[in-house]
Amino acid sequence: MHSFSLPQQAEFDPDKHVEKILGTIEAGDYTVACWEPGQISPYHCHPYATEIYFCFVGGGTMRTPDNSIAVGPGAFVVHPPGEPHEYANGSQRTLLFRVRYGGDMVAHHIQWRGHPGWTQSAQDAEYYRRHPVRA
Repeated sequence: MHSFSLPQQAEFDPDKHVEKILGTIEAGDYTVACWEPGQISPYHCHPYATEIYFCFVGGGTMRTPDNSIAVGPGAFVVHPPGEPHEYANGSQRTLLFRVRYGGDMVAHHIQWRGHPGWTQSAQDAEYYRRHPVRA
């Protein structure tokens, strides 16, 4: 059994969101993701892993090529392998519980809004040339 308190595990950083791995099990991990107001994740995908988010407190907007949804306390979001997604935090601190599982947790980044000077790696550019993002 694995047990923890999300509020006790929270760690915040004004410069970037914090993803703290709480544990691993078989082909996955579970984390607490901590967001300051206005922070945005890279727009990315995990080709070989499912990523699941549960909003514990706070909230923002989750974006995929097909949709954008409001995320608030109690919201549960599932990204199947290969689905590009981005989380933009709202106006208050947010705690998201995240579970990833699959054969490989590698992430490929498309862009990172709000981070001037960020550039896509050659490997990620090649991945998206082979797997274009629709919409």
